Amino acid sequence: MRILIYSYNYSPEPIGIAPLMTELAEGLVQQGHQVRVITAMPNYPERRIYPAYRGQLYCTEEHNGVTIQRCYVTVRPNPGLIARVLLDASFVTLSFIQALRGWRPDIILSTSPSLPACVPVALLRWLYGCPSVLSLQDILPEAAVETGLLSNRLAIGVFEILEKFAYRSATQIGVITEGFRANLLSKGVPNQKMVHIPNWVDVNFIRPLPKQPNAFRAAHGLTDKFVVLYSGNIARTQGIRTAIRAAQKLMVHPDIAFVIVGDCNQLGELQTLSQELGVNNITFLPFVPRADLPEMLAAADVGLILQKRNVVGFNMPSKTQVLLASGRPIVASVPTNGTAAQAVEASGGGMVVTPEHPTALANAILHLYNHPDVAEQLGKQGRQFALDNYSFAASLERYETLFSRLVNAKPVVTQQDPETVVVK
Repeated sequence: MRILIYSYNYSPEPIGIAPLMTELAEGLVQQGHQVRVITAMPNYPERRIYPAYRGQLYCTEEHNGVTIQRCYVTVRPNPGLIARVLLDASFVTLSFIQALRGWRPDIILSTSPSLPACVPVALLRWLYGCPSVLSLQDILPEAAVETGLLSNRLAIGVFEILEKFAYRSATQIGVITEGFRANLLSKGVPNQKMVHIPNWVDVNFIRPLPKQPNAFRAAHGLTDKFVVLYSGNIARTQGIRTAIRAAQKLMVHPDIAFVIVGDCNQLGELQTLSQELGVNNITFLPFVPRADLPEMLAAADVGLILQKRNVVGFNMPSKTQVLLASGRPIVASVPTNGTAAQAVEASGGGMVVTPEHPTALANAILHLYNHPDVAEQLGKQGRQFALDNYSFAASLERYETLFSRLVNAKPVVTQQDPETVVVK
């Protein structure tokens, strides 16, 4: 098949949707398909176009068999409403032109976010006469409204219209959790239009490695520490400040060290808060190269998943699968009725505590510090759950099967009378 992937985020961006779409595109190539990707100039999470890609309207690359067609976007580090509109408008317009520069696809896979991209995808589906699949990674604008990222009534109304159009215009919708399915059913989306394909982790790449010796620990003076690790996006949906206040409560235990890994521009505010609170047991570090990710994860004694209490329950951080696959126990400070909590509890790979509750988070960490046998057992259970439920091979097969079914679907022709033919 010729598969066109329409995704705002792609490699070399290190977190979020980008690694998933990169692995999917390259996996499909390895299965013998032709894949080209329409994406933006890389800019996440810094929200600045990477230096090597600046000053270009378009560029095309080949990497691991994938044709990557990029376009300029008007991205800003701290976007307000106008900046977000300009960002979406630039991607929608310029990416559509890029998509026309290449072979005709048999099928289109698009991701949400970006929600406005549903417009050019619908146009391309009509122009090429091919089916399209919407891979739903977040439910917008609902998630943005709940977390305060979107408050303008006009903008909310526009995004709600786009949301309905995205669901209606896609041939099939891939939902990453059953919570997504329930949400869409409540909005009138037919159940038969949805297929559950969970996000995945490369369990051969992300795997349990020894804590000692460990290059990450050695490089940052953590050799003899009980390491509590948070790595990922630092945004409004994450309750990172809860970790800082939990670290403050655990300063009486000098063996416990917190490590927060994220974008340098986002770390500054957290460093200021830790200084104001007099917290001295946190190390703030920039993202490591992807090749070093397994070693960094192996340095942890505990991995953290953090969300604010007002995060909508269906949201599922992609780091969940990664932490489970690493074989380290998880402490999830997340809404207890949400998808993330359900995944951690179902896996047996960690503990769930009340979100934005520093004492509860500190107590859970201290419990694992005092009971290393429990921590080890949780890590083993989480790893096995990842092997059984989140393997990339299984998700790749589901996508490939779905694409094949849609591409090979034939219209059913019913002869009603000599004058009338109805195509269903």
